Amino acid sequence: MVAPVLGQAAKPTPKLAPEPTPRGVPWTQWGGPHGNFHTESSGIKDSWRASGPPVVWKRALGEGYSSPSVEGDRLYTMYGRRGEEVVIAADAASGQTLWEHANPMTFVSDAAREMGNGPYASPLVVGDRLFTTGVAGRLQCFDKKSGKVLWTQELLNEHRGSLMMYGYAPSPVAFRDLVIVPVGGRGRALMAFNQSDGKIAWSRNDYGNAYSTPVLIKLGGFDQMAALMDGAVIAVNPHNGDLQWKVPFKADFSIAISTPVFGPDNLIFVSSEYGGGAKVFELKVSDQQTTATELWSSNRLRLHHGNAIRIGDAIYFSSGGKGSQAILSAVDARSGDVLWQQRSIEKASFVYADNKLITLDQDGNLMIAYPSPQGFKIAAKAPMMSRLSWTPPVLVGTRLYLRDRATLMAVELG
Repeated sequence: MVAPVLGQAAKPTPKLAPEPTPRGVPWTQWGGPHGNFHTESSGIKDSWRASGPPVVWKRALGEGYSSPSVEGDRLYTMYGRRGEEVVIAADAASGQTLWEHANPMTFVSDAAREMGNGPYASPLVVGDRLFTTGVAGRLQCFDKKSGKVLWTQELLNEHRGSLMMYGYAPSPVAFRDLVIVPVGGRGRALMAFNQSDGKIAWSRNDYGNAYSTPVLIKLGGFDQMAALMDGAVIAVNPHNGDLQWKVPFKADFSIAISTPVFGPDNLIFVSSEYGGGAKVFELKVSDQQTTATELWSSNRLRLHHGNAIRIGDAIYFSSGGKGSQAILSAVDARSGDVLWQQRSIEKASFVYADNKLITLDQDGNLMIAYPSPQGFKIAAKAPMMSRLSWTPPVLVGTRLYLRDRATLMAVELG
């Protein structure tokens, strides 16, 4: 499959008259406003015409799985074309390109022919700056309005980070005036850079990198950053990188992809294919010291890629997919009991809003569903994208942004 080049991508096809982007909580990072794929949108309909929700615009885009970030009237994402990796800003209401910045791309993934060569990471928007991480480990800071490059850090070439067979995948995460990224290696499992000038603020710990984006959590009133690395789940103090706790977790070939899921009961869920399985740890703080105790472990449950999402006491995700059919699964967070599995929905990704689970499966079928410990009730379903729709949906207000390997689309759910 050959992705369209930019000449094709520059002409989005509007399906409705362009409308102002609906007001809503901005989606400025991987995982949305809270990093957990929950957002406060409301007014989402649960019934459609047979053709699906109204398409606001649709445009071709080069290959990749970079999840869009949307703030105000702008959308930011990344794509690849022959020999280049491109950061793009587009008008969120029409899909029209506002600016682009291309970097030479010499890295080739081991799966480039079948699944593309990336990029995978979601841009991060903070104030007037935009931060991106490319498949070759290039961390860049842009002026978000003009696209001017403000600074660059080469995580693999300069800082000798972990080079993996599919390339660099974690998205950058903001903490106060820092941008934090996994790098991998002795003394640089995680690195923090000043947002203003790109200088190193701290570099700590000795774990190799994986493909997972870290998540900020609050525990006993203290900030921590939890990261799924090669061989362990760790948490650090994001102020200085000091290790707070660690637990073993190993996926073969470092292929641990999904972001850890943290719940209000201080339970943290991690899962992967390639021998990793699934585990939940309970975190407790005493005298400013954190302990992590394993509550359950399962080799049966294996999240290949995509996102898991916690709603109430249940965790929803697609289990399996490496050489077998993935199955939509619901698991009790504290016990690990499988509540149900639904084979009709394979690999899928999610965003939760308005008491609805907006679900996109890998074949491009969009669904509005009501999940519960008893089952998965689908209220609306329509084919909207093509196969390899692996990018999680992004929701701002009632406007939903979808992406498959070659296409970017906005639909209206209100």
